[in-house]
Amino acid sequence: MREQLVETLVGLLVLIAAGFFVLYAMQTVGEGQGRHDYTLTARFGSIGGVDTGSDVRMAGVKVGVISDISLDKTTYDARVKLSIHDGIPVPEDSVARITTDGLLGSAYISIDPGAEETMLEAGDEFDFTQGAVDLLTLLGQFAGKSSSETDQ
Repeated sequence: MREQLVETLVGLLVLIAAGFFVLYAMQTVGEGQGRHDYTLTARFGSIGGVDTGSDVRMAGVKVGVISDISLDKTTYDARVKLSIHDGIPVPEDSVARITTDGLLGSAYISIDPGAEETMLEAGDEFDFTQGAVDLLTLLGQFAGKSSSETDQ
C-alpha cells in the first residue's frame, strides 16, 4: 500500500512538471507575434545554408528573421524576405550579406549599415547584396590554380 502511494505521488509530480512546461511553451511561442516588424527584400545568387527562420543580424545583434525564400523565375536569383524588428532603421545603401558563425557555424544574413541618411521603408529592396561563398568551390579553384602555375 505504501509503495502505491509513493508511485502515485511521483506520477502526480511528473504531471505537474509537464503542465508547467506546457504553459511555458505556450507563452513563449506567441512571444514574437505581438511585435510589429517590417519586411525588406534581398536578392542573392546563392543563399548557401540560410533558411526560413534564420537570423538577420546587424553588428552581431539579432534584428530580425528570414520570413520567406523564393526563386525569381526570370533572373533565377533567390528572393529573400527579411522581417526586421520595428524601430531598427536600415540605411538605403546598406549591404545584406550571407555569412556564417565561424568556419562551420550556422548561416545568417548580416546587414552592414551604409552612410545614407535615407532609410529603407517596408517593402523596399536592398541594392547591394553578397551571396554565400562556397568553401569547397573556392578551395577547388585555388587548388586548380596552384597546380596549373607549377606546370609552367
